[in-house]
Amino acid sequence: MLRLLKFGILVAVAAGVGAGPDPAIADSPQASATTSLVPAWKRIRYGNPRALQLRSQVGLVVDEQQGVILYSRDTDKPRPIASLTKLLTIMTLLDAKLSLDKVIEITEQDRDRLKGSRSSLGFGTTLTRGELMRIAIVASDNRATAALARTYPGGSAALVRVMNEKARILGLADTRAADASGLRPGNVSTARDLARLAYIARGYPLINSWSTTRRFSVFDRKTEKALSFRNTNSLVHRERWQIAFSKTGFTLEAGNCLLMRTTIADRALIVVLLNSWGKLSKYGDSGRIRDWLVASEQAAQVEAGQAGIGSIIDDARIKVTAVQKEFIE
Repeated sequence: MLRLLKFGILVAVAAGVGAGPDPAIADSPQASATTSLVPAWKRIRYGNPRALQLRSQVGLVVDEQQGVILYSRDTDKPRPIASLTKLLTIMTLLDAKLSLDKVIEITEQDRDRLKGSRSSLGFGTTLTRGELMRIAIVASDNRATAALARTYPGGSAALVRVMNEKARILGLADTRAADASGLRPGNVSTARDLARLAYIARGYPLINSWSTTRRFSVFDRKTEKALSFRNTNSLVHRERWQIAFSKTGFTLEAGNCLLMRTTIADRALIVVLLNSWGKLSKYGDSGRIRDWLVASEQAAQVEAGQAGIGSIIDDARIKVTAVQKEFIE
C-alpha cells in the first residue's frame, strides 16, 4: 500500500504551537490552480527520482506546503540520530518556560565522559540558559547541552523523561531519547518522525533563528572573555541556500546526519539525511537534491498543461498512484 507522510494540524496542536499551512491534504490539479508552482505530484512524475543517487543511507524530501513526499529511502527504520536529538531537547526546554536569563556555570559534571567530545566551554564558564541553548543548537556543543539538562527541574533524568513523553504526544512512535545531547546510541528515530519534528519546530521562532545563525559570540559572565561559535551546517554559510531551520549530528553509530527546512526553486521543503559516512556526503547529497529538484521543476513546467499522476520513491522503487486527496498512514 502506498504510504505517504501525514503531518496535519493535529500534530502541531499536540505540540502546543501554531500549525501554519496544513500540508495534510495532498495536492491536486484543482488545488494548484491558484499558484504558479508546479504541483508536487508533477515534479515527481517528471523528475525521475531514480536518477537521484544519494550517498546517505537514509534520505527523505518532503514538500512542506503540500505534504507530498518527493523522495524517500529507508525512512521507517529507527536508527541512532546523534545530535539531532538536541532539537527535541531544546523544544522541551522551551516548553518548560524556564527563564532564559538564568545564569548557569559549566562544571565537571558537564564533561562528556562517554565520547570525550571537545567543547569551547571551559569549566567555570558562566553563561545564561538562553545562550547555552543557542550554543547547543548552532554549535551542537555537548557540554552546553549537559549543563542545560543538569539544571532542568529534576535533573537530566527528568528532562529525558519529559522528552520521551513529548515524542509520544507528538505521535513520534519510533523516537526515543536516552540523553539530552544525543551521544548514546539509544537516541533513535526514523526519517519520517524527524520530518514531523522539523515541521512542528516551525512554531519555535527562537530555534529557527538560532539554527540559521552563521556565527555569533557570547561573553563569559565571570571573565568577560568573548567566546565565538560557528554553525555546524556548512550550507548555512552559503549564499545560494535559503535555510529556515537546520541541525546536524554525528556519532560513529549514527554517521553524519542533517535535518533542515529549506527552499529550493521557490518550494519549501523538509530534508532528512541520515547515516552519511563521508564527512561531506550530507552536503554533497544536499546539492544533488537541489539539482534534481531544479531539473524536475523545469521538466514539469514544460508539461504543465498535461494531466499528470503522482509517484513516490520508496527503497529505490517507483510506485505510481493517482493523485491522493488524503494521506494514508
